[in-house]
Amino acid sequence: MARVRRNKSYKLAQIHDRRSRDVPFNAEVAEVEVDNPLALDAGEKIVAIRSIRGDPLGRLHAHHQIDEAQFLGGRAFQNDWERAERGPQAMDPTREYVDGARTREPVTESQRQAVLRLNQVERELGTDGAALVHDVLVLGLTMDQIGQRRAVRTQRWNDYFARRFRECLDRLALIYGFATETGTRQAGRRR
Repeated sequence: MARVRRNKSYKLAQIHDRRSRDVPFNAEVAEVEVDNPLALDAGEKIVAIRSIRGDPLGRLHAHHQIDEAQFLGGRAFQNDWERAERGPQAMDPTREYVDGARTREPVTESQRQAVLRLNQVERELGTDGAALVHDVLVLGLTMDQIGQRRAVRTQRWNDYFARRFRECLDRLALIYGFATETGTRQAGRRR
């Protein structure tokens, strides 16, 4: 009996485009390469879609206005800020009521290290630079909004704030170890 010849192979490892085509009307998204969580080999990358609507640092990186080291330095600052922040906490109704007095939660070592790094960042950037970085990375303000808060509303001031913010991101990249001093000097000469 003759053997039946098959045209299709039974390989299941075909490439499929799994990117979403349906995004909301007012969405602001950018494509980004991330590590593949389902990869068998280490270092395998996939393309994912990231929302940049409420993320000024992600927007700058997606539009190639800052480089990878500046982006990672800004993310490290945001991570330290979130770790060190100890804001208002809700009352736990399951605990026994004792005159409203609550014992404070102990400060963890990671919180202590984050506060030390934030103190170093503030010393390195200065008061104005630290306030600018806080306004953009923590509060999510635009350069226009920063100008309005400081009562300066011209385009020249917006350009100054943007340039100063990039300088601060360069410094953050140095502090957190994503760039070297010689690399930033050479990049500064090329401009």
